[in-house]
This record gives sequence, C-alpha cells and structure tokens, in this order.
Amino acid sequence: MATPADAEIMLKIYELRREEVMRKARNFVGFEFWPQTADEFKEIHKPTNPNNVYWRQVVSFWEMVAQFPLHGAVDTELFLATQGEGMFIRAKFAELSEEATGNTFMPNTKKLVDSSEKTRTQFEGMVKNLAARRAQMGAATLAAKANA
Repeated sequence: MATPADAEIMLKIYELRREEVMRKARNFVGFEFWPQTADEFKEIHKPTNPNNVYWRQVVSFWEMVAQFPLHGAVDTELFLATQGEGMFIRAKFAELSEEATGNTFMPNTKKLVDSSEKTRTQFEGMVKNLAARRAQMGAATLAAKANA
C-alpha cells in the first residue's frame, strides 16, 4: 500500500519532468522522433546527432526511476498508476531498438511491465496504438517527400 512518502517521491519525479531541458527532451522523444526503420533508429545513437542528448536524457531518466519500485523504494502500484511515460517510451521503441541492437530496450522498464498481467495488457495496447501511429507518421513523411 502506498504511503505519504511514496506520494512525495511521485511528486518529486513530476517536478524533475518539468525541468526545461527535460521537457524539450521528452517532447522530442515522445512526439517528434518517429523512426520507421532500425537504421533510422540507429541514427539517434550517434554522438554527432544533436538530439542524442535528448534521447539519452529521457531513456536514462525512465530507466533510473523504474528502479524505485523494482527495489521497493516506492509502491509499485502507485508508480505504475502515475508514471506511464516510461512504459510509453518502451512501447514506442522496443521493437526497433531490439532489431537494431539485439539487446533488450529499457530492461528495467521491461521488468516493471512484466511484473503484472494488468500492466502487460496496458503495454500491449500501447504497442498496438503506437504501431498505428508510426504507420501514420511514415505515410505523412512519404507524402511530404513526394510533394517536395
């Protein structure tokens, strides 16, 4: 059961997410970056890519905070009810990342997702919705190129 201390941690995580550079990073990763192929996904990992810092900031943040419930530092149920963005990032990129690298993408977040049937079901729904969105973004990119 969640405690007031757990709630304080959730609020602190929220405050960290509101920091100006973190907001820009989250916006890029969550809304602007829609790679269609493993090769496009690999581009974000190049140190010369100006958005690489945003990528690393967001992924490392969510992997770090996923450790809190995994190690009992915060109530798992409360964390999952309030911190869905890490699961969203994993759902959005896991397939491309694992194809590109052969490694498990966001392994701490994966452990957290796999910790309950309810969370796995939510995650699977996210994956399905994001696949449809990725297809829309790909079609829009092709149309824009054709009109250029």
